[in-house]
Amino acid sequence: MPGTELFGAEERKEINDVLETGILFRYNHDAQRNNVWKAREFEAEVCKLVGAGFAHAVSSGSTAAQCAMVAAGIGAGDEVIVPPFTYVATIEAALMIGALPVFAEIDETLCLSAEGIRKAITPKTKGVCLVHMCGQMADMEAIMAVIQEHNLVLVEDAGQALGARYHGTATGLWGKTGAYSFDFFKIATAGEGGVMVTNDEPAYQLADSYADHGHDHVGSNRGMEQHPIIGFNYRISELHAAVGVAQTRRVPLIIEKNNQHKTALMNRLSEVPGVAFARIPDPDGDSATFLNLLLPDTETAKRVVDEFNAAGIGGFNYWFTNMYHFINQWDHIKEMRTAGKLPIEILGAPQDYANLDLPQSQDVVGRLISFGIRCTWTPEEVEALAGKIGEAVRKALSVEA
Repeated sequence: MPGTELFGAEERKEINDVLETGILFRYNHDAQRNNVWKAREFEAEVCKLVGAGFAHAVSSGSTAAQCAMVAAGIGAGDEVIVPPFTYVATIEAALMIGALPVFAEIDETLCLSAEGIRKAITPKTKGVCLVHMCGQMADMEAIMAVIQEHNLVLVEDAGQALGARYHGTATGLWGKTGAYSFDFFKIATAGEGGVMVTNDEPAYQLADSYADHGHDHVGSNRGMEQHPIIGFNYRISELHAAVGVAQTRRVPLIIEKNNQHKTALMNRLSEVPGVAFARIPDPDGDSATFLNLLLPDTETAKRVVDEFNAAGIGGFNYWFTNMYHFINQWDHIKEMRTAGKLPIEILGAPQDYANLDLPQSQDVVGRLISFGIRCTWTPEEVEALAGKIGEAVRKALSVEA
């Protein structure tokens, strides 16, 4: 968890700025706040980091993804193509705005493939919510060709890929809107928080109002603001934004260190028979938050996981059995178990979620084991981890032999 590894004086200073004013609300109270506007500063830092024209900070990565979809014009009854491998919030966000998720295949980039998207398109498809998984990026050149050919709206959930780039353009800025997560487990954290980004000013204005009950934020009297649209409360607090300010400034250093450690691990482990790696479309743009191993098949990967556990090796995820990141465990989605009826239950799902045929996704995620990269590792720790991983893989393969 790179962001949380580096808490220090910078974060405390930003938080204390807010505490000294006593204004935890991100809007208004101009006289009392002594020109301390941490949400605004947070948004400016994100724009600076990724090169976005506009950014809007909200309460979580989940709400950022929802705001991004709404601001891109996706709503009730719209089919939106999504991956089966993502944090489930991506799917929840689509459902909550009334959209109809259509699951498509991923490839060894760990993201939706251009061919997977193409095969999932129907006459009702409005857009694609592309998720950049495990710190990497999708094959954007191929995907953009499909998006443009079919005149689709592209929304990017880059919750796990803040700071990643494809040929110089940041993840989150290829489509109409994008979203980043700043929760406790991300490359940079606000404790809880998220940011919607765009280069489209009308989309930004929609998100700005949508995330605060439809307020237009014009003038200094909140009680007299206009409400151009209906919205809800997805506001971030000044305290969370203050942490986000300091953490966002750390991201370039974190990415530099992550890449050093990931490169060293990949160099060592490339010598181990049976070990391959997820495909990185632009290695120079990797945020390197995860080392993504691909084993020969699912059964081998399961044996490797057993060897890791037996050796006391931690810090990894076997996503194939993870409850929140892969569709195999999403029984609540498959069975549409809801607290209150959603539009999809009236309009009808575009697929039988309990009986999807996604063999490529099953194969890729079944073979995938991801280690979180720590930016504070020493070279000795990196070397030791590579040795332990290699030994466990060799043991698992010897069992097969």
